[in-house]
Amino acid sequence: MHVLKFGGSSVSNAENIKKVIEIILSNNSDQGIIVVISALGGVTDMLHECGMMASTGNDNFRSLLKTIEYRHLETVRELIPIVQQSGLLSIVKKCCNELEEICDGIFLLQELSARTLDRMLSYGELLSSQIVAAGLQLSGKKNIWVDSRQLISTDANFNNAHVDFKITNKKIKDYFSSRSEQIFILPGFISSCQKITTTLGRGGSDYTAAIFAAAMDANSLEIWTDVPGMMTADPRIVSNAKTISRISYKEAMELSHFGAKVIYPPTIQPVLRLRIPIHLKNTFAPTDDGTLITSDPVGDEQKIRGISGISKISLLVLEGSGMVGIPGFSRRLFETLSAEKVNVILITQASSEHSICVAIETSLSLRAKEAIDASFSHDIAAGNIEPVSVEQNLAIIAVVGDNMKNHPGISGKMFGALGKNGINVRAIAQGSSERNISAVIAAVDLQKAINVLHEEFFETTYKQVNLFVAGIGNVGSKLLRQLNQQKDHLKEHLGLQLKIVGLANSKKMLLNSEGIDIDNFTEEWERSTPMNLSVFINEIISLNLRNSVFADITSSEEVAMVYDKLLKKSISVVACNKIACSSSLGYYKKLKNLAREYNVSFLFETNVGAGLPVIGTLSDLLRSGDSVTRIEAVLSGTLNFVFNNYDGKRSFSEVVKQAQEEGYTEPDPRLDLSGLDVMRKIMILARECGDPLEMEDIANDSFLPASCMNGSVEDFYEQMLLHEQHFKGLFDEAVASGKKLKYVARYENGKATTGLRHVDPAHDFFHLYGKDNAVAFYTSRYVNQPLVIKGAGAGAEVTASGVFADIIKTRNNN
Repeated sequence: MHVLKFGGSSVSNAENIKKVIEIILSNNSDQGIIVVISALGGVTDMLHECGMMASTGNDNFRSLLKTIEYRHLETVRELIPIVQQSGLLSIVKKCCNELEEICDGIFLLQELSARTLDRMLSYGELLSSQIVAAGLQLSGKKNIWVDSRQLISTDANFNNAHVDFKITNKKIKDYFSSRSEQIFILPGFISSCQKITTTLGRGGSDYTAAIFAAAMDANSLEIWTDVPGMMTADPRIVSNAKTISRISYKEAMELSHFGAKVIYPPTIQPVLRLRIPIHLKNTFAPTDDGTLITSDPVGDEQKIRGISGISKISLLVLEGSGMVGIPGFSRRLFETLSAEKVNVILITQASSEHSICVAIETSLSLRAKEAIDASFSHDIAAGNIEPVSVEQNLAIIAVVGDNMKNHPGISGKMFGALGKNGINVRAIAQGSSERNISAVIAAVDLQKAINVLHEEFFETTYKQVNLFVAGIGNVGSKLLRQLNQQKDHLKEHLGLQLKIVGLANSKKMLLNSEGIDIDNFTEEWERSTPMNLSVFINEIISLNLRNSVFADITSSEEVAMVYDKLLKKSISVVACNKIACSSSLGYYKKLKNLAREYNVSFLFETNVGAGLPVIGTLSDLLRSGDSVTRIEAVLSGTLNFVFNNYDGKRSFSEVVKQAQEEGYTEPDPRLDLSGLDVMRKIMILARECGDPLEMEDIANDSFLPASCMNGSVEDFYEQMLLHEQHFKGLFDEAVASGKKLKYVARYENGKATTGLRHVDPAHDFFHLYGKDNAVAFYTSRYVNQPLVIKGAGAGAEVTASGVFADIIKTRNNN
């Protein structure tokens, strides 16, 4: 005997029912087939809503009943030829009339009992199964429709009845052994208690099929749905979820218990003892392999089989010093919950015996608290324990796999990945079988957590980074182009998928959790909303995406001051903007500490040398135990460009103008020429060396006349023309001594200076051309000959590439 079960989506309309019939016809078993049918997709929910409406005096239930009737009638008309419809249409009308009568009674009494609800809900399966049976009959395949209520006996626990297997198994065996037909069509979900309709709980059609399979010791149980089988995670949450080809009964039970919706949790129990294989298949891709559930999935060494989660969880915490060393508290707690019919999903107890935590459905939390507080009222009054505390808005995530027990480090990997993404674990449970590691987390983090763990355990091809970019001007636009150009290379060679999910400039902002296509985002950008930094940051946080990175390519102090808010939410920050690291020492230290505390990246390589690896090299030196004794550096590509191109033949003002036009200066060139930018950079390097410098601690020897610093940018250029002799004098003095002018920053013995210096031909900085920068590190290892880093220190392309490199580095922390 073979047992097949088809879910609601498989029979949701006439077209789908035809696919079901084809699958039944293609089954070549000569030992008989039992086919269990669910209600048409969505009908059970609609019937439940009708009952609730009627019970509250809302007569809109009548229109909803008409919708249900119309849907079934239309399914019959589309499936069955017109000359053969009348009998089946009469059955539909009769059932719908009965439903209306039941609802009228509920409406008059304004009361909906569990028994009446079961009667109502049963019509979904009764109708759908008879429609399928009629359709199959027309295909030329004889079959018999059987009312499952005649065969499955239960207790009177309406809405979730318990099966009396002794009576049920005998009824099933007696019935089928006396029949010669080969195909039997039965409604799922429904059963009876002394001829009164009961139901087996939501999802009970799977259970119905398993009951028949076990009673008949079937060769196999096939469950047909609209998905390819059990998945490594919910495909609605994880876009790259994979089909599990083979899985053990116990693994499948664990996954279904913790939210995997493909199979109903009790389904596996009846067939487990008899080791009947369960095959999960896709009605809409019947030739796909699907998932095979057996006692021993041979030849699969996968450590983790799947990840699942359930929301709407509350955590009850019973604690108090009076519990320590006193037996009986746990027994009393669970007896109380059992008496209230509260199912415990997860249990954890501190080794000190000071507290016990249990996770239950949120809908039961108030009832559970009242019952426990009442049960322990004397202990509470005596001060031995505290009243039960209830934590709401929680979820449970579970990592499941039989092979976890053979591989140490799984739990460390799990909790490490969650921690790196700022997901706090409230409670943990792991059975001695090591088949399941479960954690209670905030409900808002569930989707993120499932994606994080799926990537950690199943993504061997690539890791996704979700990127938000503030500032898409000169450097920002170059960065976007570079990211787009390199996306295939990153995926193929680094296993990294960079998904841009947020863009902003001073006027507009755009967020799309599905990703922004840089090739074609112009139209989307035109429809974007006006920029509001607070809203933009809050949206980034509320999206709560895994491996999130915020790249700041602005020069905005307002943006720099929100880094702490992002880091606290485990969002890495890549800063091209120098303001944060050159602001108060307190804020700089706060950001560094937050990055460490929340295990994320705070990277700012481009703050000092554009694309040059200055800060990275300094960090490597210090981490390896070296100590810096002195730093000499030309840190302004702008100033180097200006003094490399100024020869006294053209005015100094013209050369500065050229630098601005070629994109080497800030919009206000005085920020570069005043030495302020260089001061910021040498201060950042000093701070990275461990010295607590502030801007006022740096001695800056400015070469600009004071009048150049007043007024507008236009006034600045006019003043430079007026002071041309000053600039020419500086140049001539250097040339006369065979030297060049370089704006040099120096750090030594805890002090930093910046200013214009004469550099002789023997110096490392003499041969710096164009916009090149250079940094010379004198250390305890590099004593006489410094470690020199040299290259382009300005320009949109190289700066963008430096930001790009920092974004990639965040991968090591995420």
